[in-house]
Amino acid sequence: MITQLQVNLSPKARGYHLVTDEIMNGVILPSTGFIHVFIKHTSAALTINENADRDVRIDFETMVNRLIPENQSSLRHTLEGADDMPAHIKASLFGSSIMIPITNGRLNLGIWQGIYLCEFRNYGGCRCVVVSIYQ
Repeated sequence: MITQLQVNLSPKARGYHLVTDEIMNGVILPSTGFIHVFIKHTSAALTINENADRDVRIDFETMVNRLIPENQSSLRHTLEGADDMPAHIKASLFGSSIMIPITNGRLNLGIWQGIYLCEFRNYGGCRCVVVSIYQ
């Protein structure tokens, strides 16, 4: 059996944001199964990582921007701003979906894990995710 709903995430500044609670607000999980979360955007991504130390999020931003900097003269897709094409590349590297097991009616994440919205645009706006629950 599959249950599916759409969750609109509030606009976030550029960076890495813990959104586990925002995604799960009002979601009723079965005893066991899987949850799949898919983001419907090409310039933002989802990942699972450290949920306790805010410095991890700052370090993500620093390192990923070093790997994929803006204002590259070789980029051709620049009509939407210097952050657009780098955002597409970053989103492809991180990915558009995550899957998490459900155990005893809860997300079976590690103690220090949370769901991140990786916002790669300066002004990305609302982001929409599709949550599918498989039981």
